[in-house]
Amino acid sequence: MRKGLFIMDENLFEKVYTPDIQREISQYIDIIGKPLTKYNFQEEGNLLKEAEVIFSGWGAPVFDQSFLEKTPSLEAIFYAAGTMKKLLSDEIWERDIKVTTANQANAIPVAEFTLSEILFSLKNGWQLSRWLKEEKNYINGMYQPLIGNYQATAGIISLSQIGRKVTDLLRHFDLNVLAYDPFVNEDEASNLNVELCSLEAIFKHADVVSLHSPLLPETKGMIKKEHFQSMKQNATFINTARGAIVREDEMIEVLQERTDITAVLDVTYPEPPAEQSKLYTLPNVVLTPHIAGSSGNERARLGAFMLEEAKRFTAGEPLQYKITKESYRNMA
Repeated sequence: MRKGLFIMDENLFEKVYTPDIQREISQYIDIIGKPLTKYNFQEEGNLLKEAEVIFSGWGAPVFDQSFLEKTPSLEAIFYAAGTMKKLLSDEIWERDIKVTTANQANAIPVAEFTLSEILFSLKNGWQLSRWLKEEKNYINGMYQPLIGNYQATAGIISLSQIGRKVTDLLRHFDLNVLAYDPFVNEDEASNLNVELCSLEAIFKHADVVSLHSPLLPETKGMIKKEHFQSMKQNATFINTARGAIVREDEMIEVLQERTDITAVLDVTYPEPPAEQSKLYTLPNVVLTPHIAGSSGNERARLGAFMLEEAKRFTAGEPLQYKITKESYRNMA
């Protein structure tokens, strides 16, 4: 049986790797020490030398040359969280260490959150809630602008893991779905039940626009003032990706002029917004504190995914969620 260690944030450890998941992991991997953190793992040099498997998650150490020098027996890293951007180094690939992540598990609640916001926004829920508080008059939105969920148009920016999960969930509703992704062809789009179009067309024609692009040098600041200016009357913009993809100052400028459109922001840049940011005070901005990803009992799904990967690893089977050097370059 291979020897392993847990190294991650101590406050999140048992929320991700629940006692039940820990017990099942121990049937496949010999856990040789108590859970460690990125602040104290270096104190356990002898255990690190023996460890063939590392189970980690939020609060992981950087798996760089220094770490790998301390773990000469390391064969695999199981990361029970989403992106590993900035945590891996070239030495990982040179040592042929297997790396797998629960990013697909983390994509599930983001897609569910996005679906809820798309459907609520198409009912003009945020806008009518504001109107009700201001007017103190209840008319069920009958004479207020209300788009509705029948044959409305949703726009998905990037058919990433999350974007694809969102489009799959949207299959169950009578909606038209537009998508922008320069790396997806027409045949693939047809299989996803979406219509490809330009980024400009998404904003111009969609009743609700949902952003799912990874933050890369080419996507930073990709969403600009003119995109928001072109949005349909009473449309909604949802961001569960990364705040820096949006030019927030330009977005704020348009939101002040276009009070009919709404921005639902689970992410901002910076996080949280600066103390004097107008995002706190604009009535047509809905802020949530980066909750779309795994929260509450959803976090245990991450550990469960890594348990299944550990079973595959010990059985000599291919890892289902393996990170390669090539996929790491484009990781959000």
